[in-house]
Amino acid sequence: MKKVYVIGGGASGMIAAISAARCGHKVILLEKNEKLGKKLYITGKGRCNLTNACDRETFFDNVMSNPKFLYKAYNQMSTFDVIDFFEELGLRTKIERGNRVFPLSDKSSDVISALRNELERLGVDIRYKSEVSDIVTKEGSFNGINLVSSDQILYGDAVIVATGGLSYPLTGSTGDGLKFAKKVGHTITDLSPSLVPLYVSEAYIKELMGLSLKNISIIIRSGQKEIYKDFGELLFTHFGVSGPVILSASRHIIPYMNNKDKITLSIDLKPALTHQQLDTRILRDFEEFKNKQFKNSLSRLLPNKLIDVIIPLSNIKPEKQVNSITKEERLNLVELLKNLTFNITRLAPYNQAVITKGGINIKEINPSTMESKIIKNMFFVGEVLDLDALTGGFNLQIAWSTGYLAGNLHE
Repeated sequence: MKKVYVIGGGASGMIAAISAARCGHKVILLEKNEKLGKKLYITGKGRCNLTNACDRETFFDNVMSNPKFLYKAYNQMSTFDVIDFFEELGLRTKIERGNRVFPLSDKSSDVISALRNELERLGVDIRYKSEVSDIVTKEGSFNGINLVSSDQILYGDAVIVATGGLSYPLTGSTGDGLKFAKKVGHTITDLSPSLVPLYVSEAYIKELMGLSLKNISIIIRSGQKEIYKDFGELLFTHFGVSGPVILSASRHIIPYMNNKDKITLSIDLKPALTHQQLDTRILRDFEEFKNKQFKNSLSRLLPNKLIDVIIPLSNIKPEKQVNSITKEERLNLVELLKNLTFNITRLAPYNQAVITKGGINIKEINPSTMESKIIKNMFFVGEVLDLDALTGGFNLQIAWSTGYLAGNLHE
């Protein structure tokens, strides 16, 4: 039996503590907040998208950084093992669009309760408001932990660092684990917020704030190069764009952010219609509204907030009679609706990011155990590692898989 410290009471930390306790170890879970699972509580808009009920190949297709590193961890706890794990804890689940798995109750608090109850049942010593200031090593091996609130070293046999990345710092993810790792000799890859809203340069974006568009398609380009395309839901904010298609797009943009080429977002507002079909549709509306002014002719085609932006962009005078709009003007309007373009200036900051891209270099971690190759009996799990995925429950799956594997401690 080993005395194991787990730093961080998020998803990967809680499952690591459960896994270690089930192996018969004495586990002390150190959480700097006053409660467990603060970030877990807000995931999936408070519903907690636990994992994705997809096959193995699809899972790895959605892992953006270092998927091969996860093979062993995923084999130990796959997406379906996660569903079984929670069902055994008494948490009923359901599968929704895109194979996203949620608790049947739609409450992330039920996920946290299930994990906390299991920790308590296993006798894990949960210590709240216990912020770790330093990890003590001796002769290349873990030795103990210093807390912010105490001068004493807490000695132990192993430590699992599950402190998260830099995203949503208000939940406690302030990069502590990255500091601990760096201090003992690990290298940290380039860090960036990911799965995050995007800022655009166009001032009129403010007029669209709060407007949500479903069933649109987007293309993102760096210069002339197409780097991402998607279909789904988009939300306009006071500074730019958000929503599911944008969060996924943001991860693909990161490698291009420091290039000199402009990064543009092109939105097709009517992807179900070809240019020709949309022109026919507009002609039909124009025929019906032929005696009206242009500004009053688009109500069947677009939401009001969008009309107020499209009219000035169309270069058709708002007061122009519909029956005097030229074919060229109409075709320009079609092109505008099929290709509404914005210039992306930057990613939103970490406090709006679902995850962090980058982390501890996985070449310095043993993928079969999650143990550091530099310091013996020191394990790293979850978002602190250079592992990240797209939206849909894949990032939480990384947390569950790596945490569960580390908790086995070679057992």
